[in-house]
Amino acid sequence: MTSESGYELRKVWDPLIRIWHWLLVLSVTAGWLLGEYRDFDTIEYHMYLGYLTGTLILLRVAWGFFGPPPVRFGSFRISPASLRAYLGGVLRRKPSGVAGHNPLGALSVIAMLLALAVQVITGLFSEDDGLFTEGPLAGLVSSGVRSSLGSIHQQCSTVILVLVGLHVAAILFYQFWKRENLVRPMFSGWKLVRRDD
Repeated sequence: MTSESGYELRKVWDPLIRIWHWLLVLSVTAGWLLGEYRDFDTIEYHMYLGYLTGTLILLRVAWGFFGPPPVRFGSFRISPASLRAYLGGVLRRKPSGVAGHNPLGALSVIAMLLALAVQVITGLFSEDDGLFTEGPLAGLVSSGVRSSLGSIHQQCSTVILVLVGLHVAAILFYQFWKRENLVRPMFSGWKLVRRDD
């Protein structure tokens, strides 16, 4: 399956990582909305979505070690040299053609997983006095710790919004500047890849 000179369409993303990706999108989006506009009727669903997000993070970490090569953490090419090399060509108006994650994409995955892990963990220990509710592990820590973790939980939601915004901006940049569709492969699994990659 050839798309253009020097590139080929290659099956890169496996079904599990594609389903995982879209479940995470739904889980994080709905969890954020139900957290931001929470009330007595929705707070319980916010917590369930937190459990789902936590489960998805654990699944991604496991798949990062045992999944197919493109999703393994070992395939992430993150070093000062690889970042310099990638950034040196990022403004070229042609697809990057990387099979898997480019160095910036790999950093994005790590940042998102870490931020979501912090969000889930702090949520497990947080309390919401206004709604008389608390995370399932809140009773294991003091009131002061619960309050501090609740504050981190709120601040981390802003960090996640920024990371999601950067992710969407990168997708748009690749679509319109580099002429590389990054959304379609997350549905089909097929990605435009340089033949020499």
